[in-house]
Amino acid sequence: MPHPKHRFSQTRTAKRRTHDALESAQLTTCSNCGAQVMYHHVCPECGYYRGKLAIEKGAEE
Repeated sequence: MPHPKHRFSQTRTAKRRTHDALESAQLTTCSNCGAQVMYHHVCPECGYYRGKLAIEKGAEE
């Protein structure tokens, strides 16, 4: 495997890594209960997805 002849500068390395940062999850509010929910996921609080019941949530003991 070939070896580099010259060292890459810190600026050049940083330019390449500008897109590697982690992004926070996109959250929205549930239309049924108002809880914070990730996009395209069933609400963990009430079990609704896009206005329809997706998961039957039982009474917690």
